[in-house]
Amino acid sequence: MKDSRHWLYRPENWPKLWAIQIVILVLVLLPDVFIHHHAHFTPQVFSLDASPGFYAWYGFVTCAGMVALAKVLGIFVKRDENYYDE
Repeated sequence: MKDSRHWLYRPENWPKLWAIQIVILVLVLLPDVFIHHHAHFTPQVFSLDASPGFYAWYGFVTCAGMVALAKVLGIFVKRDENYYDE
């Protein structure tokens, strides 16, 4: 019997999708190692914003932080299921 699910949802395709994702990530970050970065702030000992891959991991950490903050904020802001029925 043929699986009627979309090809992205079939478990046999998940390892291929992970491999493709990792290859794309490496291809995007690889040139960053060979580029000379100019620090925005005056470097004292080590300039963090001039490190290779800074914008990639900074963006990831910031996005993950925003998702975590939204989850915590949702605890205090959410309404009951029958909020509009009352």
